[in-house]
Amino acid sequence: MARLLLFGGKGGVGKTTTSTATAIHLADCGLRVLLVSSDPAHSTSDSLSVEIGTVPTPIPGVDGLYGLEMDPESKLSSLLPKLGNMVDGMNSGNGMGGLGGLGGLGMMLDPSAKDELNDIKSDVKTSEMILPGLDEALAFDELLKHVEDPNWDVIVFDTAPTGHTLRFLSLPEIIEAWSGRLLRLMRVSGGIRSMLFGRKESDEMKQELERFRNRVLHVRRVLSDSELTSFTLVTIPEKMGVNETLRAYESLVEYQLPISTCIVNRVTPEFDHPFLAKRRNAELNRIYELEQQLSDVKVSAIELQDEEVVGIDNLRIIANKLYGQVISIDDTLGPHEIGELVNHSIHRGMCREYSDTEELIYLHFPGINRDELSLRSDDGVLFVGLNGRERQIDTSIPVKASQVDAKLEGDVLRLTIPIKKG
Repeated sequence: MARLLLFGGKGGVGKTTTSTATAIHLADCGLRVLLVSSDPAHSTSDSLSVEIGTVPTPIPGVDGLYGLEMDPESKLSSLLPKLGNMVDGMNSGNGMGGLGGLGGLGMMLDPSAKDELNDIKSDVKTSEMILPGLDEALAFDELLKHVEDPNWDVIVFDTAPTGHTLRFLSLPEIIEAWSGRLLRLMRVSGGIRSMLFGRKESDEMKQELERFRNRVLHVRRVLSDSELTSFTLVTIPEKMGVNETLRAYESLVEYQLPISTCIVNRVTPEFDHPFLAKRRNAELNRIYELEQQLSDVKVSAIELQDEEVVGIDNLRIIANKLYGQVISIDDTLGPHEIGELVNHSIHRGMCREYSDTEELIYLHFPGINRDELSLRSDDGVLFVGLNGRERQIDTSIPVKASQVDAKLEGDVLRLTIPIKKG
């Protein structure tokens, strides 16, 4: 599975430049890379000078690199289908669904159930469906879908400004209470829901809520695993940038996110000029302050370039300053060490081995639990499922799931497929 590299910091410090340069370098090394952005400004498209959208888009001029700009707000309307309508209908106080009068449906409920419904009708409102940070949760849930896809070797995530990431990290606790209220509503109003929507759809609402909560918890598990995730803070050598970086660091540590590197962008180059020399000296003092405060994080600096860093060629220049010369990565699972000034350790998502009698497929599944995996086949095609999401795994011959020996070893799922001689 993919190694997840996150780049974060305040707006305008160069997150998109450094993350995009990283993605280009990793693809040039021979990895299959997905560059993901959740920033509504769509600056990733601007940086690459390529229009990318909400599905993985190949980037011309960089073999193995795909781009994706997520639009989590567009997913809010599809989250938990019709649940908002259901809550509105039950809170309307008139008609069949109203909790205020309950109308003829009151006979379906005993007095204690009526009291409980009336008690929670003001507690659960459609407006409360849109939690602070819910768009970040949807973005990270969408990200998880790609992290779970073994066709990617590495996911590079250009996050929205750090505050968005921090709001998401606090979401599991919020969702715990939020989902509890909604599930309570579903439990005590089962008869009404079944009449309004049908029991099958009513159960699907509840199941989707529980699946969403589990996926959010899974994302948190992946994000906090230093073997799978690396967070790079990006800043500039100015007081406000440094102060926000230090606050972000403290918050990320509190949520146990593994922070490997801090990149200080746009440092004034060394020139024989009094004004520039004074400015550079002040910036070096800021960098020293960061190094002292972030003692367990490698602090690296990139000097201000003499032109805008836009387009593949200019991004490759930044990549060279960060990671050095491009190296060729072999086809093994890894981990593979890449980079000089900045370093990443990356697994391939999938690799294969062959013998006369067997095909071995190794899939890297970060942070997965055994009970979240499934394996099935359909007409000779093999599918591996994680958290209810299935992906086709290409095999050299048609195969039945019953013929496959599947073994999970840490984060690696090994599939042994027999090959008949002749």
